[in-house]
Amino acid sequence: MMKFKKAITALLSGVFMLTAVLTGCGNADTPKDTEKTTSETSDTAGDDTDKPTEDVAKEGTVSDDNESANKIIIFQSKVEIVDQLNALAEEYKNETGIEVEVWNTTGDDYFQQLKIKLANNQGPTIFSLAPGSEVEQMSSYLEDMSDLSFIGDIAEGMAAELDGKVVGIPYTVEGFGMVYNKSLLDPTDITDKDSFVSMLEEQKANGVNGLGLSSESYFLIGHILNTPFALQSDPADYIEKLANGEVKMAETPEFQEFAQMYVAIRDNSYNPLEVDYDKACGDFATGKTAAIHQGNWVIGMFDDYDMDFEMGMMPFPLSGNDKLAVSVPSAWMLNSQATDAEKQAGKDFIEWLYTSETGINYLMNEFNFIPVIKGMESDNMDVLSQEVARYTEAGDTISWPNALWPAGIVDVYLKPIAEKFFTSDMSAEDLLVELDNAWAEAVQ
Repeated sequence: MMKFKKAITALLSGVFMLTAVLTGCGNADTPKDTEKTTSETSDTAGDDTDKPTEDVAKEGTVSDDNESANKIIIFQSKVEIVDQLNALAEEYKNETGIEVEVWNTTGDDYFQQLKIKLANNQGPTIFSLAPGSEVEQMSSYLEDMSDLSFIGDIAEGMAAELDGKVVGIPYTVEGFGMVYNKSLLDPTDITDKDSFVSMLEEQKANGVNGLGLSSESYFLIGHILNTPFALQSDPADYIEKLANGEVKMAETPEFQEFAQMYVAIRDNSYNPLEVDYDKACGDFATGKTAAIHQGNWVIGMFDDYDMDFEMGMMPFPLSGNDKLAVSVPSAWMLNSQATDAEKQAGKDFIEWLYTSETGINYLMNEFNFIPVIKGMESDNMDVLSQEVARYTEAGDTISWPNALWPAGIVDVYLKPIAEKFFTSDMSAEDLLVELDNAWAEAVQ
């Protein structure tokens, strides 16, 4: 069984110092939009332009023993590192002679694509999963990587484990909370529900949106709802009891206060259903919004703006919370259904990525990851990643129990409730009843 409680405890304690940078979180797209890129030249890649995804996948399937020792395939969900990963593939081929083919995706259904490919024996050698329910669902496809040389240097609780074996190597850590405009807000003035609501009302009176959400499922409810779960004394135990009907959000104080704050956001801010991620970030960058509920991955969204203010990141002050939500968003997994030679080639690549000078340079300075391996350092540090590092170093973090929620619950069950909430006068009490009912349905 996966060490969820260990991971949560480690994240709450903030056990190690972070000194690097992070950009973004990413997802996936429909199978028909899967792009195939390789470390070969562009003219060879062009040969596959008109082929359906299934045919492309079959050419690179891990079941092809003839190429197994000379080629690996990577399929991962972080779209922000696609170009860098392809450049890394070239570097790896130059150093080792082993080809690395990268399957790229954009959109929201990477996990569904991955399951289809693996079930059809067309899976990649290396793929990514979010720690939590995704790892449990895909346990039969996860190879033991406990013998990699750097396993002992991974920060405590950050590696994905099953039955005492390391099956996932963490990318990085990310943190989220309220990204705020320092010329409009002072975090020392926003420390609880009442001061948060007062801020929203004051900003509205000044013609400024106090806190911006956006229409995408996690930016609408998935991330912000993490906080009341994370504030439970044992988040994993609470989620298990919620699934068993032993507790209800409607009867839990942190959720009651969350619902009241959600109402205040609706009553004093623009309708997030009319705003997408790009516009929410643009409104913040141009001073129309005082804060957005986002993470350090958002920094790249401001590259095209000439911002005339400093920004920071502060906790969402539910029940007096003074901690950022910090966790591992994704981890590298090795396909246990691959041939022995392919699995060894995959391990060799991950070993190289985390121990070679070239690999570490890409992790720290090209991918701009915040390190989760002892001894890694970066010369890059954007202001939001500095905030995540500062809170983590101080131990001022809460975990991401939303990784333990039933798979798919945010898109299928929670987002429709949020959409109903923001297009009606639903009360705080009714919101929690809706959430409890949805949860009961999702776990059936």
